[in-house]
Amino acid sequence: MKVDGIGDWRRTHYSTEIAPELDGREVILFGWVQDLRDLGKILFMTIRDKSGLVQVTVPKTKVSKELLEKISKIGKEYAVGVKGTVHAEKAAPRGVEVIPIEVKILGEVIYPLPLDPTGRVPADIDVRLNARILDLRRPEPSATFKVRNEVLIAAREFFRRRGFVEILTPRLIVSATEGGAALFPVDYFERKAYLAQSPQLYKEQLVTVFEKVYEIGPFFRAEEHDTRRHTNEFTSVDIEQAFVDSEDVMKILEELTYEIVTHVNSTCPKELKQLNVSLPVPSLPLKRYTYDEILQELNKRGSELSWGEDIPTPAYRVLQEDHQKEFYFIVDWPTKAKAFYIKPREDRPELSYGFDFMYEWVEIASGGSRIDRKEQLVERLREKGLDPKAFEDHLKAFDYGMPPHAGWAFGLERLLMALLGIENIREVTLFPRDRWRLTP
Repeated sequence: MKVDGIGDWRRTHYSTEIAPELDGREVILFGWVQDLRDLGKILFMTIRDKSGLVQVTVPKTKVSKELLEKISKIGKEYAVGVKGTVHAEKAAPRGVEVIPIEVKILGEVIYPLPLDPTGRVPADIDVRLNARILDLRRPEPSATFKVRNEVLIAAREFFRRRGFVEILTPRLIVSATEGGAALFPVDYFERKAYLAQSPQLYKEQLVTVFEKVYEIGPFFRAEEHDTRRHTNEFTSVDIEQAFVDSEDVMKILEELTYEIVTHVNSTCPKELKQLNVSLPVPSLPLKRYTYDEILQELNKRGSELSWGEDIPTPAYRVLQEDHQKEFYFIVDWPTKAKAFYIKPREDRPELSYGFDFMYEWVEIASGGSRIDRKEQLVERLREKGLDPKAFEDHLKAFDYGMPPHAGWAFGLERLLMALLGIENIREVTLFPRDRWRLTP
């Protein structure tokens, strides 16, 4: 079949802009054919674009033979252009339809399709991810990523108003920035480099220049997870700020969460309805539970942990019953359970100024006050079994007037899972990368 060129056609309206008030107006639409229904004397064609759906009604006795023949060649998911006249019609969806004058076929489809883009025929997650572009045309994934877009808009606007400077740090590094986490090696000319798992050390150094910085970008961890809440490439939202402590940046995090929820509620009502989600606005300030209080909760429920341990996933799941639909902080973590750069408390060095930000049982963010004295940082590196020589470039910054500082990082996908009640992180990742999946 010959595919038409776009020629001098340019879109006049998106589908959701077609309203009864435009009755009699000539319009040009572009999109994909979601549905075709032939009812004998009338053919209905539903066109989908990025904003939604519109009905194109083809009265067979009132359109030209050539146009009818061309439309008969069109199938579902074809990319098309439609020039037509708006007609107010109470029986049509939204009380309006478009009667075509001319149609252009702009992109063909090879059948059968690997899945149903309307979502009427269910498909398992692997089938969907293997045909991700078609899957994203389904209403639910499309709504999910529109929400994700608004979350990012809200976050960047929040940081802008608060005077943060956006930074972009290297993804190719020479060694681990946090220690412990597995790194993906990369051939880098005559030597080995690694994909960064965090901007941590760079953002700490950059507060000595800009005072308040944030970064939103992809990072990589070569951990052999095989769970619904882990992928090996993820989007991290990081901040770091000078002349503050952990409580200051916890306040920023809870206020950002409040703003994100408020913004999504106001900009995505259609998407939230599509996902059957209601977002309650969190009441600030959020609760702060100490590590010891969380251990007591777990012990009461029969999940005993030794003091100083990190809290494993099964234990967190136990907490869900007491923290349903709740964002909260866990503070006063044991120093040995936190990264080398988290500052120990002066009054009780066995405790740190580290915190985790939780939703029900899922850890969304972690952060805290950072060590700002070189000698103490070197000591902590050695306690963690790390060689200070591998951190020479970072340690130099402490010779140039390192201020007290604090920060945090949250996983964008984890936050979306919490907000939208989605159980698999792959649902909120456009093209997931895990230990089994490197395509598409």
